[in-house]
Amino acid sequence: MAISNQDLRKAGLKVTLPRIKILELLENSKPHHLSAEDIYKTLLDQGEDVGLATVYRVLTQFEAAGIVQRLNFENNHSVFEIMQDSHHDHLVCQNCSKVLEFTNDIIEHEQHEVAKKFGFTLTGHSLNLYGYCDEAECQEVARKK
Repeated sequence: MAISNQDLRKAGLKVTLPRIKILELLENSKPHHLSAEDIYKTLLDQGEDVGLATVYRVLTQFEAAGIVQRLNFENNHSVFEIMQDSHHDHLVCQNCSKVLEFTNDIIEHEQHEVAKKFGFTLTGHSLNLYGYCDEAECQEVARKK
């Protein structure tokens, strides 16, 4: 879902070059879970003159406007992603901080069953699974644990 200049205006935000550049990064980056520092470094590599404080400010504005979602993981690791219509959960590497998305119908069903069992009206949930990704360095760390 591409965010347009009109979407920024509807959210009460001026269309500025830093906002456009940050949106483009979030929309087009693989992986698309980026920390503020990832965004800042990428902008620097592209020759953009945008400060880290500006990146944080823009991301906070985007979050308040419902354009992006901040995901907070263990070890104070936060990443941002474009707000999505469909729900998904996350796998988080404890070595390199890679974040992968997944969906699983059985997990979704069971969460609703647990809520129902306890008479709980479920309005949402967040599931983050922690471990080590398939990168050789991360698997080496996992073997040493």
